[in-house]
Amino acid sequence: MEEDEVTIREQNFHSQVRECIICFFMFAILYIVSLFIITRYKRKADEQEDEDVTVNRVSFFLSTFTLAVSAGAVLLLPFSIISNEILRSFPKSYYIKWLNGSLIHGLWNLVSLFSNLCLFVLMPFAFFFLESEGFAGLKKGIKARILETVVMLILVGLLLFGIVWVASALIDNSPASMESLYDLWEFYLPYLYSCISLMGCLLLLLCTPVGLSRMFAVMGQLLVKPAILEDLDEQMYIINLQEEALKRKLNGGSSAADYNAKKIECDLVNTKAMKSKLERRKKASAWEKNLVYPAVMILLLTVTFFSVILVSCNILRLLVDETAMPKGSKGPGIGHASYFTFGFAGAAVEIVLIFYLMVSSVVGFYSLRFFGSLAPRKDDTTMTKIIGNCVSILVLSSALPVMSRTLGITRFDLLGDFGRFNWLGNFYIVVSYNLLFAVVTTLCLVRKFTSAVREDLLKAIGLDKLQLSNKATDSSSANGHQKTLSCTPNIQPVNRCCQDLVAKRNSGRMASACSFLTPVTKAYVVNIERKKRNKDDKGIKCNKTALSCV
Repeated sequence: MEEDEVTIREQNFHSQVRECIICFFMFAILYIVSLFIITRYKRKADEQEDEDVTVNRVSFFLSTFTLAVSAGAVLLLPFSIISNEILRSFPKSYYIKWLNGSLIHGLWNLVSLFSNLCLFVLMPFAFFFLESEGFAGLKKGIKARILETVVMLILVGLLLFGIVWVASALIDNSPASMESLYDLWEFYLPYLYSCISLMGCLLLLLCTPVGLSRMFAVMGQLLVKPAILEDLDEQMYIINLQEEALKRKLNGGSSAADYNAKKIECDLVNTKAMKSKLERRKKASAWEKNLVYPAVMILLLTVTFFSVILVSCNILRLLVDETAMPKGSKGPGIGHASYFTFGFAGAAVEIVLIFYLMVSSVVGFYSLRFFGSLAPRKDDTTMTKIIGNCVSILVLSSALPVMSRTLGITRFDLLGDFGRFNWLGNFYIVVSYNLLFAVVTTLCLVRKFTSAVREDLLKAIGLDKLQLSNKATDSSSANGHQKTLSCTPNIQPVNRCCQDLVAKRNSGRMASACSFLTPVTKAYVVNIERKKRNKDDKGIKCNKTALSCV
């Protein structure tokens, strides 16, 4: 009997060691990938003091750790879904003994723990440590900055816990909740994380529909569109003329004192970017133009509508079945039964939908005007922006499993602390969330695909001129479709270019030379033609007057 107990303890010990090793290797891989991503976007530091270098290095590694935890939160559901199917299909295989329910539950608990740690401790510490200078009167150095950071963390922590305590006391009228804080770890921290999770789900509700409609424009920028009724040679010729005109203005070939050099440089960068896109379109093969682009658009449309259909079916299921609620539902267990009708095929479809929703939410997050300035740039992102991006991605990724289960994208049960959120058991919140997601996504898609019709109607009515704006903030429409370049176009540097185009168009050599110009430049060309006609008319009148005098 004692030998059996020793054997069981040894097995449990080896199982725990094996799980720790597997979790460590998984996190190490995610950390390395996150390190490369942040290094790609981080601004190259100038010469700094040793103190600032140390502070930046600490903030950099804490941000990398947070991004790795975010990636782990995104991979939780896909890894659990595929593990369940593998365990169900090969229950007695020797090579997958390491893959068990204990490992999966441990991963969920670790991600929940590290998410709380990063959100409430590490990221605030990185931000305050980066912005700290030390208290007045103390000797400047790392210790003074650490002291200021710790004091700020304590004050912010007391403020947050006070807010949570007051909120819980208002919601729960029991004397224990108002008089004591003994259950800080068991109640207040999970309650605070539940509030953060609800905020993350609301942010996903705002970002995901916008991202689903914006994905078509993003893929249109990444892929080569088919050239239908377009002459790429003419467009390249016009772009070359614009580039030469801008270079002439920048190099002082004409009176450059009247123009802003920075605006000219910005226009030149945009012109070169447009030129590179046209060159890529010219070099693309026929199958890439005519097959890949339509296939990807049809695939995106299919996946988007399938997601909306799943959410609609989940609304009906919530109305007739109480077990469809995300909280309180207990499945058969990991590896005991399949959650999908079509086995591995159904699991693969759900994994694709989960990743698609995450990518769409990130795209929608950076498409919103309020968060657009937070978007990272290659080799030009400050550490403060990196911290902000890491916190935003952590909030979105931590709420992704909850949103996927709430919307009915997957029926896999939420494990660990993810399934203990109080609001997941509220029927009205869950149904309202599903309804809002379905309605907002449908409206965004309808607005996206009817934008061309609306623009034609506005042009027919004559209201299209009211939408013209030279502000850089109008570079994207409300549905995320990019209409202009990132910098404000300056029509003055292309004066000579437009005159050349007008001359060539008048001579009949270039019938559609101005088809590729922006509306502002087209108006400038028309203005040149009008002035030229007025000048010719005045000349004719002067000649008639001179003849009459003679």
